[in-house]
Amino acid sequence: MTSPLSAPTSDGRWTPRLWGTLLVLCAAMFLDALDVSMVGVALPSIGSDLGLSTSTLQWIVSGYILGYGGLLLLGGRAADLLGRRQVFLVALGVFALASLLGGLVDSGPLLIASRFIKGLSAAFTAPAGLSIITTTFAEGPLRNRALAIYTTCAATGFSMGLVLSGLLTEASWRLTMLLPAPIALIALVAGLKLLPRSAREKDHNGYDIPGAVLGTASMLLLVFTVVQAPEVGWATARTLLSFLAVAVLLTAFVLVERRSPGPLVRLGVLRSGNQIRAQLGAVAFFGSYVGFQFLTTLYMQSLLGWSALHTALAFLPAGALVALSSTKVGSIVDRFGTQKLIAVGFALMVAGYALFLQIDLDPVYAATILPSMLLIGAACALVFPSLNIQATNGVDDHEQGMVSGLLNTSVQVGGAIFLAVVTAVVTAGAPDRPTPQAVLDSYRPGFVVVACVAVAGLLITLTGLRGRRPAQQSVVVAKSTARETEKDRVPVRD
Repeated sequence: MTSPLSAPTSDGRWTPRLWGTLLVLCAAMFLDALDVSMVGVALPSIGSDLGLSTSTLQWIVSGYILGYGGLLLLGGRAADLLGRRQVFLVALGVFALASLLGGLVDSGPLLIASRFIKGLSAAFTAPAGLSIITTTFAEGPLRNRALAIYTTCAATGFSMGLVLSGLLTEASWRLTMLLPAPIALIALVAGLKLLPRSAREKDHNGYDIPGAVLGTASMLLLVFTVVQAPEVGWATARTLLSFLAVAVLLTAFVLVERRSPGPLVRLGVLRSGNQIRAQLGAVAFFGSYVGFQFLTTLYMQSLLGWSALHTALAFLPAGALVALSSTKVGSIVDRFGTQKLIAVGFALMVAGYALFLQIDLDPVYAATILPSMLLIGAACALVFPSLNIQATNGVDDHEQGMVSGLLNTSVQVGGAIFLAVVTAVVTAGAPDRPTPQAVLDSYRPGFVVVACVAVAGLLITLTGLRGRRPAQQSVVVAKSTARETEKDRVPVRD
């Protein structure tokens, strides 16, 4: 059942209340992406002002990733059980307070703590916001359009964050921390009036406390281990033991979830091939892009000597293309389905990364960098909304938060893992005599890894296109029963 708010007017237009609901949710997604991109450019100024070492500065970024990636599973299920509106608004309020704290502190540890709290709150707003959309907008063209606009806000926020941080840091790095606070407060006030009220799930079989503890602990430890591995070494006893502990925790988590009457993550949802491809596609999509963005920023600033603002403007065409296409992607999904669009998007992404491999120490922007950015922007416009639509289609309303948490976890874990892998590859090839050409040559294997991850995403997607039936088909989706023995056949376009 979806909310009555999802009903458009008789002529097919959305009501002002419907638009307002979507804008509030988009604001939270926009803030998440804005915050991530702004802090990276401000790090040198933060280190100089607070006297922080490079390793401490890393935790200003990693603290956010740790809180976000580690608690998404819990955040998604909490939205289902405690009420999506309540969880979203409380977490958004915490995000605003943490932003205010981050802009006022004069201590590295306090700043890192504020970043962790912001990541933690985003781990609740992201799945709650996505599940509000999927339960407010009816599945099909209405939801596809809403999700296309919603996911576009992430790319727009990220692109604007790069530009704004270059401007704000010139005045004070504290402005980059404080800017999200008033936006979050405005969204909070609007949300109190506009977001549909959602009842708590009444028929659940209790709270899966062991699953919540094991799931959160395993994700926290996994993200922590991956983030730290490039610094302490991938083959060190500490890293290997941490990965072993992650494997033990995940095994225990799976065993608990299989026996729990009200699991944190119902494993039966992963019986759907579309769901598995959406999760793995999210890992490959964000993992490749984060690695690309990291290396490209180093290339532009360290080798070419571009300013932070110049670098941000170089990335801007990709974000602008995503923003301009936001209202069109939903109708394209309606016509062609998610699988084809994801495959085309990954193909464009591979082409963009391959073209970027031709860079040198004196690049012609219009010949190499701009076409690469446009190809990658087109890929993001097609892939990210389609992954969200594919992951949430055919899922019962009371499990939308859970699936949203799974998808966001895949995105964050993919970004953390492949950024660490790319960093390790580049570090391993670092030249003894760092001439500009030698440094550029050390970057190339990292770009090859990025392209290979995108190729893996394309191959995973293509498995869903082999021997496909017509677009409208019956997809088997396991029902959320205690024993998971019954199945529904849900008509869905994938």
